[in-house]
Amino acid sequence: MAAVELKKLFPKKEVSFFSFVGGAYTYFAGMAMAVAGILGHYSETLLIFFLPQVLNFLASCPQLFSFIHCPRHRLPRYDPQTGLLTGTDDGTLVNIFLRLFGRCSEKSLCIRLLAFQALCCAFCFILRYILTGWYK
Repeated sequence: MAAVELKKLFPKKEVSFFSFVGGAYTYFAGMAMAVAGILGHYSETLLIFFLPQVLNFLASCPQLFSFIHCPRHRLPRYDPQTGLLTGTDDGTLVNIFLRLFGRCSEKSLCIRLLAFQALCCAFCFILRYILTGWYK
């Protein structure tokens, strides 16, 4: 369907849905990284660089494997009056950050999560440097 036809279907859409890549890109990017790690023989290094994603998976395991109830959407709650996000009891890294550090705007939450990703990558560079020669 052409973009013009989609705009005719959804004329009151405030946010452009053309910029959202959805799950297809993330699946493709993850598989591309996995293939590069496996074929390049650095799958362990790639795994430690994905530390936040691994932590997110581990925090999500009780809900993903139905040990506790898993709601349809595990997103934080948005308060339109204050413009802040509030963490819920769902097991995602986003909600864990909101519960640990308190309510914040989406922009500051994004900055915090990106800083956490950068710190994890720096830690992994240091760890990989220290383990060079001992492992592989």
